Amino acid sequence: MVSIALSATSATRIRFAVSCLWEVLAAVRILRSPGVPALYRPWADRTALPPDGLLAGLVAPSGGYTPDFLTPPPAGLAADLATELSVLRSTPPAVVREHLDLSPAARSAAVALLHADPPTGLRRLSDEIESFWSTAVAADWPRMKSLVDAEVQRRARRLAEEGTAGVLDDLHPRVSWRDGVLRIDQPHCTAADVPTGSGLVLIPSVFVWPGVLSVSGGPVPQLAYPAGGVATLWEGGVQAPDALSALVGRGRARMLVELDAPLSTTELAHRIGMTPGGVSQHLTTLRAAGLVTTHRRGRAVVNTRTPVADALLAAAGPPAIAGR
Repeated sequence: MVSIALSATSATRIRFAVSCLWEVLAAVRILRSPGVPALYRPWADRTALPPDGLLAGLVAPSGGYTPDFLTPPPAGLAADLATELSVLRSTPPAVVREHLDLSPAARSAAVALLHADPPTGLRRLSDEIESFWSTAVAADWPRMKSLVDAEVQRRARRLAEEGTAGVLDDLHPRVSWRDGVLRIDQPHCTAADVPTGSGLVLIPSVFVWPGVLSVSGGPVPQLAYPAGGVATLWEGGVQAPDALSALVGRGRARMLVELDAPLSTTELAHRIGMTPGGVSQHLTTLRAAGLVTTHRRGRAVVNTRTPVADALLAAAGPPAIAGR
């Protein structure tokens, strides 16, 4: 059990962040675990992890200890891999060795070299992470980023409306918030508890599901938890009819197909794998053409198709399911 005490002051320092390094760590953890959860199999089936590299030697399967220096506290919501890797490469050698010495597992040859020469090993690790990101994550990142951005917006709104308890009480079944202490049920965690509060970074993640991951040491505690909607990320998408795509463009046609029910701009961005800003620009054009209308649903602003758009879709023929 990890306990993070948050004083009245530090409880106000809860912030959200999006991290490329956390996603890499959690993704490698999935590949290293005995069974890949069903929702990740479409991704895992096309992803390979070099067995003799540093990532394979450092990231433990579910239930094991992974060195905390792999995930320095992310700065914000931009999730820039180059910036995070720069911070990783600057990890003091003493910290690298201290965290490696916490692991009960036998060291691979690559990890032993990292322990002996941290600056050289961290450069090699950075190169491995860049390669893994390029081959295993980058193609899906726009959709992943839209999903975690939507999660941040939802949680941040709840934090503003209900305070700390409203956010922390339902993060995950393994997480509880009572009497100013955040408790994380991780029986295999070897890190020490945090006796005093220094704030908290909440990191919604695509690859952390079904558990949570935490770093209780360092300058500020971190908690990575599953973002809502992860189960839909690798579902086969709906493709717009070719005739409609030729008329209005493939992106706008896909939006019209998805808007068979009212959706916010953020929800629509998540579904089609486009940034909210890009979706907003296309929606402006579709509204001007009389194909989309916008209205308020409770506190949310949602978009829906007009009868003119329904007629266009009907005339163009039924949509197809991607990959079928």
